[in-house]
Amino acid sequence: MPPAEADAALLEAMARAALRAGEAAMQAREAALEVRHKTDDSPVTGADLAAEAVALEILSVAAPDIPVVAEERVCAGDIPDTDGEFFLVDALDGTKEFIRGGDDFTANVALIRGGRPVMGAVAQPAAQILYGGGPEGAWRQQAGTRSAIRVRTADAGAVVAVASKSHRTPETDAYLARFAVADAVSIGSSLKFCLLAEGRADLYPRMGRTMEWDTAAGHAVLLAAGGLVHVLDAEGRQGAPLAYGKRNQPSDSDFANPFFVAAGDPALLRD
Repeated sequence: MPPAEADAALLEAMARAALRAGEAAMQAREAALEVRHKTDDSPVTGADLAAEAVALEILSVAAPDIPVVAEERVCAGDIPDTDGEFFLVDALDGTKEFIRGGDDFTANVALIRGGRPVMGAVAQPAAQILYGGGPEGAWRQQAGTRSAIRVRTADAGAVVAVASKSHRTPETDAYLARFAVADAVSIGSSLKFCLLAEGRADLYPRMGRTMEWDTAAGHAVLLAAGGLVHVLDAEGRQGAPLAYGKRNQPSDSDFANPFFVAAGDPALLRD
């Protein structure tokens, strides 16, 4: 199979994995949820584990030779080599929102090559929406209809920003003060990247802790839609594009991301 066709088939399998993981999480929420806390004090439920198992099963059939870095597996000490290409999976991103009964949680599957998220799928199961992105562009699927999406050209005098529901920081507010922000949308999980990708918002700074599996799929969708994601330092100075597989670097052994900013319109990040 030609490489382009192989990638297209793989993206469809990733999208299926995200969809099915989301469905598994929804089914688990109908039962009584037992909430535990991990060593970093973040919550985890049986839905997280069930959703991840479904996603991993689909990926193991579609691409048995590609290693998978999945959030709950990593927490259990199962960490594969990430020197080559690998999947990043967060089968239930936004667990706090999920536990509260909200809709802003997602299932995420990304493929990393050369440190870059080249394909990604993000499912929002409560709304029955699926986002995907790869070499052929980005799309949004709802009610069986798939439509291409693209970032918009920002109005520098009326920027729409998105921020975390649970993790907004003073540093984030200070960074946003550099822009003429007309509206700030608070939303959970990787949906923040998707709002940028479909042209409903312009800027998403994250000056707080995230993990690679939190961001990779949404990052891939945004890249495919024409946006970008760059590293920020503690003072909000822009650096290189956000990269993945950082566990191989001695300075960062736990898949944690640095601060970053995502933009739909690259002009917003030009000095």
